[in-house]
Amino acid sequence: LLELPESLAITGGYAQQYRAVQLHLHWGSPLGLGSEHTVNGQRFAAEIHVVHYNTKYDSFQEAMVHPDGLAVLGAFLEVGPRENPYYQEILEHLYKIQREGEEVLVPGFNIAGLLPANLKLYFHYNGSLTTPPCYQTVKWTIFNQTMVLSHDQMLMLAMSLRNDDNQPLENNYRLVQGLHGRRVLASFQTTLFSSKQLPSGSDSSAGAEGHSSSFHAGDVLAVLFGVLFAITALAFLLYIYKHRSQNARLDSPTKSKVIYTAATTENTA
Repeated sequence: LLELPESLAITGGYAQQYRAVQLHLHWGSPLGLGSEHTVNGQRFAAEIHVVHYNTKYDSFQEAMVHPDGLAVLGAFLEVGPRENPYYQEILEHLYKIQREGEEVLVPGFNIAGLLPANLKLYFHYNGSLTTPPCYQTVKWTIFNQTMVLSHDQMLMLAMSLRNDDNQPLENNYRLVQGLHGRRVLASFQTTLFSSKQLPSGSDSSAGAEGHSSSFHAGDVLAVLFGVLFAITALAFLLYIYKHRSQNARLDSPTKSKVIYTAATTENTA
């Protein structure tokens, strides 16, 4: 858990202002995935949560019991080929924490770098905290774009901290809960071609229900064939029009005859 300065806040998207209070991560093990949310049943290597509370309340503790009290921004972490410099600002200090309750000072850095560059693509639903007392007072926003950490960084995350038995702290994520009729909304058009279409579950105690858009595979194919047909028909009509116009000019007694090259058509399908 990393405590955040009060100057950080969500400035748009909600009727009230939500102030940042802390961020934390959930992960699995060197051999297993550990995100708390899943998308179409797919789990990711890890997940970051940036926790905010509604500033109309005096503190996080007061806000957490109210239905509009909390807002959490979340993002999935995956393993990639390059080291992530923003996450390194946190990971390089983990070895200094040997037991529960110890603290270490992390110098200031750009917190925004921990979240995706594109913040316009996200899933949203009302859920709960994932740790006791699991109050159902969280407005969840999970970004569709993932963050990439190197293999060594992910290993550092999974192996640096220790539990009471001096074993690596692993699998600190809550299992996916039941849906119970809740809806998950997407800020973008989702289709069956997206591997990260909709969360199939959530880390709330009541869960969430994925609510997809009205497009299905058949609709998409129908639209594509319709567009291709329209383009082909338009190209044919243009060819006939040009051909007739050119013939008219060639036959006209008032204009000299010209030599031209027939237009070629290009398949854009």
